[in-house]
Amino acid sequence: MGKYLLKRLLHGAFSAICVVLIVMILIYSLLDRSTILAGDPNYSKIQSNARVSYEQSRYETFGYTDYVPYSDYITQLARDGEIDDETRSSAVLLGRTPDRDSEISAEYVAKFTEYYTSRGYTITRLDADTKSNGQVKSGGQTALFATRDKPLINRAITYFTNMLFIDNIHYVPDEVDIGKRGLTFTLYDPVKNPEGSDKKVFSPAIIGNGTLHKYLLYIDGTFPYIHQNLLTLNLGESYTVNRGTDVFTTMTDSQGSYVLKPTTFPTGLKEDSADDLHTATYSAGAREGNSVYADRFTDDYANVRTYKTGMSKLGFSFVIGIISTILAYFLGLPIGLLMALRKDKLIDKIGTIYIMFIIAVPSLAYIFLFKSVGGKLFGLPTLFNVDSKDKWMFVLPIISLALPSIANLMKWMRRYMIDQMNSDYVKFARSGGLSEGEIFTKHIWKNAAIPIVHGIPGSIIFAMTGAIITERVYSVPGAGNLLTQAINKYDNSVIVGVTLFYAVLSVISLILGDILMSTVDPRISFSTKGR
Repeated sequence: MGKYLLKRLLHGAFSAICVVLIVMILIYSLLDRSTILAGDPNYSKIQSNARVSYEQSRYETFGYTDYVPYSDYITQLARDGEIDDETRSSAVLLGRTPDRDSEISAEYVAKFTEYYTSRGYTITRLDADTKSNGQVKSGGQTALFATRDKPLINRAITYFTNMLFIDNIHYVPDEVDIGKRGLTFTLYDPVKNPEGSDKKVFSPAIIGNGTLHKYLLYIDGTFPYIHQNLLTLNLGESYTVNRGTDVFTTMTDSQGSYVLKPTTFPTGLKEDSADDLHTATYSAGAREGNSVYADRFTDDYANVRTYKTGMSKLGFSFVIGIISTILAYFLGLPIGLLMALRKDKLIDKIGTIYIMFIIAVPSLAYIFLFKSVGGKLFGLPTLFNVDSKDKWMFVLPIISLALPSIANLMKWMRRYMIDQMNSDYVKFARSGGLSEGEIFTKHIWKNAAIPIVHGIPGSIIFAMTGAIITERVYSVPGAGNLLTQAINKYDNSVIVGVTLFYAVLSVISLILGDILMSTVDPRISFSTKGR
């Protein structure tokens, strides 16, 4: 068993990596990169040379290129102590054309060009864009930068090596004065035991200083109750769907309106707030010039997430998916069994018609059909509202998602039952004097259920991924809808991250299915014995 699991895990990991690489090739090599700017509201407002520079900066943000503006190069030289502030001020100023550069700027332009050309970069200089009267147009200032396309293999290696982030006390740069670095274990969490509280509440926590997250381990009243930030999953940063937020956080954060709770901030300020202080992360200079943070926080661990009314994207997808899965097995297996026992009878013919309907009609068509019927005839909600407590809005998505699964289970259950009923061992059992009931319960049903059992873990796990078409039609704020939003908005990180998430779940479901099938059928073994 152990060798089998290790082999399947290694094969699964390799398959997931291949899937991600294929998606990366499609996104970064075969698609026109300019499409990522189509929905950018800032892009249409920028003109002339500034527009070109903005394009290159966005290409770098989306992972296409390495982009180095000349001004950044000069600033880095000053930080490294290679030039003083006076030289930096002179070198960074470029003339409208190369022949109008000062001697100092011309010198450092040549160094910039030589340095980055030798490293495979392409140097681009845009002369000042002027009007007929000689004035520089808006955004027409001289621009100089170096660009280099990122090799796909380097991008993939970086993605996988940075996938797991282990928080540590050296995350905050050494030049930042944050006091004594280290971890503190306390039995009385400061969030639950603020300064001045009358009664101590026992709540263990591990607090870091110098780490990304302030709370590395804590306990609260939300599932799974014990939370940790020491090891976090990094699936890439969203740039359009949920700008600046990690893809995994985008899938797991709650949604909807803010939930205000009585909160005591580290400074002692008390107010009704939606801030979740346990999620505080380091943000350099957060309190500088920001009275909101300065009044509430005593350090730069001031970037927090918030409490909201609705479930996360994964939460919505899982609730809809798991209920539809239970409904599918509850209806599909008994109906398929009856169809087999009443072969060529009325129930078998009706079931076959239903199966053919689901197979023949595109899923989008019957989803819209049931949406119209459910909305007009029964008055069921046809669109989701994150803040609504109306449970009826789950009905139509659950039914639409269960319909193909019911048909699939009916089809295979009928087939497996008929195959078993026509097997030779059934004839021998009858000749041996066993009753039809004993033959059915001890032999036919048990053998027919084995392949059905294999699909149960996959059905449950894939409930987490959501149904792309169903969630899109009913505007369900789930994981499936997230992928379509990312594709529409060209959010490459979300596309790759969700794809990896789906691939990993596929591997896990297959392995769990094999394990469950071996548990049900003792004839199946994953170990080999020497002869």
